[in-house]
Amino acid sequence: MTPRLMGLPMQLRQFIAKPIAQSSPLAFLAPQFQSRSAHILSSISDNPSAYNKRIRRGRGPASGKGKTSGRGHKGQGQHGKVPAGFNGGQTKDIIVHGERGGTTELHTEYAPVNLSRIQEWIDQGRIDPARPITIRELTHSRCIHQSKDGVKILGGPDSALKQPIHLVVSRASASAISAIEAAGGSVATRFYTRQSIRHILRMESHTFISMAWSAESGSKELLKAEKAPEDLSESNIMKAFGLRYRLPDPTRRRDVEYYRDPAHRGYLSHLLKPMEGPSLFFRSPEERKSTAGVKKEKVLPENRLW
Repeated sequence: MTPRLMGLPMQLRQFIAKPIAQSSPLAFLAPQFQSRSAHILSSISDNPSAYNKRIRRGRGPASGKGKTSGRGHKGQGQHGKVPAGFNGGQTKDIIVHGERGGTTELHTEYAPVNLSRIQEWIDQGRIDPARPITIRELTHSRCIHQSKDGVKILGGPDSALKQPIHLVVSRASASAISAIEAAGGSVATRFYTRQSIRHILRMESHTFISMAWSAESGSKELLKAEKAPEDLSESNIMKAFGLRYRLPDPTRRRDVEYYRDPAHRGYLSHLLKPMEGPSLFFRSPEERKSTAGVKKEKVLPENRLW
């Protein structure tokens, strides 16, 4: 008997070694069967993740991690622990070169979603295009899995929409805005915080109604699909929908300027005066041109002699 078959059970050895009768219907498979069985038995092994060999250190040179156990020869790295960033006792690199990278407390992270994905969800019947598509619909339909600090709509090369849609999100790219409006839809950007997003997902707050965004600025058209009351004041809407919290407005200058910009379709853009830009500090070029030729007369007090 071959040495390969010695480690197998007795019944399996007898079955493999027993010749098949010539009258058997499997007689023509006899040579292939025996060679194939021997080949399979010689290649049996565990799955790649079934066995994980633990590194045993200090067990002699044959293990590859003997004697110094992979720590090298002498020094602080072998005899003790070295703190992260330790540079031999001299001035630390973080002090010499400064700290780089990382994020600050003001960092905001938005959940990106492409228009092609929204169109795919509409084709599957998971999103109703007749109603305003907000962060609540995108989250409950699993179009996005983490709302984070808000939702940002992206366009892309294949961002053609088959029907007009109305979106109310945190941010929107220029390509996405042009694609939505080319299909006959509309997009509005609204300021959200993480706490307000939790209220929206719990049906405790409305997705776009606030005192800053009145019926004159576009919320009236969006509310038609939600069967809002005739009086579109914020208190009546909250009472009709059973809401507990109102949405906050931005307080940081960067956020206020973004949502005041008509190019971003911000919900505060209706607050801009004629010839006024979205910036809170700099004047727009049109505003500067309008006041360039106007000279203010200097009025002196009566008691001045010169």
